[in-house]
Amino acid sequence: MPSFKIILNPTSGRGRGASLYSALSQTLTDQNLNFEIQKTEYPWHATKITMQAIEQGVDYVIAAGGDGTVNEVINGFVQAQQKGLTGSAMGVICVGQGNDFAYSMGIPTDWQAGSRLLQKCENRKVDIGKVTGGLYPEGRYFGNGVGIGFDAVVGFEAVKLRPLRGFAAYFAGALRTMMLYYNAPLLRIELDDKVLEQPCLMVSIMNGYRLGGGFFMTPNSQPDDGKLDICLVGSVKRTELLGLIEKFTRGTQGSHPEVSFTRSSHIKVTSLDGTIPAHTDGETLCTKEKEILVEITPYQLDLIYAKPG
Repeated sequence: MPSFKIILNPTSGRGRGASLYSALSQTLTDQNLNFEIQKTEYPWHATKITMQAIEQGVDYVIAAGGDGTVNEVINGFVQAQQKGLTGSAMGVICVGQGNDFAYSMGIPTDWQAGSRLLQKCENRKVDIGKVTGGLYPEGRYFGNGVGIGFDAVVGFEAVKLRPLRGFAAYFAGALRTMMLYYNAPLLRIELDDKVLEQPCLMVSIMNGYRLGGGFFMTPNSQPDDGKLDICLVGSVKRTELLGLIEKFTRGTQGSHPEVSFTRSSHIKVTSLDGTIPAHTDGETLCTKEKEILVEITPYQLDLIYAKPG
């Protein structure tokens, strides 16, 4: 019988994780799974627990939390692999607000449906990204994406809106950001096969395709193709921002003349005038940085997912 280590973040979903402990434990018991639940107690604890579980030979390490918890577990897998420890696979039970990684990877965002996936344990290999810069000069790994500019500020503002949750918080954060961040800095963007120099209000570098619980940044992304999908937003008039934000909720932003898409396995973004804010998987990478490097590692992670249909 396969073994499961469930890493539960009690603060995920603004405390929802703590309230779900008993129900989650009962659900997994009813499924006759061989599992152990451990709660995280401090930042990066999920990374440490993941590495310990892999060292102990646990078959499946499950992130029960939001995108931040998922990110920490991913980093634990990569660090374990760098030590030559392999053989474990990852799963996700959604407890957070956005749950964008799970959505992008075909994992149910309902925690009960996600729990039922553990009975089947059908896996696939997915790519993992690495971003270097800001608070992480040695690099931090990510599963979903990196946002530079406008969408990073949206995330910073959404966190401040405590009464709101999920997509509502991010949408309100986007409205606030319209008043704060609307001048596109001049960026130099180095890709596999070309170099761009242009004003960019936003650069979204995605392995998945959704951020903020409902913004479809790169609708055609595939997490197992060895490439990162990039959405570039140039200089947009302040009066057009609300309409553009609404297009992102439908994934139709490509119809705007200042929006373009490209793909690359390596991306270097340098600000040529001023600094840029950035996040990775919803976690702050920097508020003011001159240069950020992003790269992809193909087929890095063995992940439980739901087969279409």
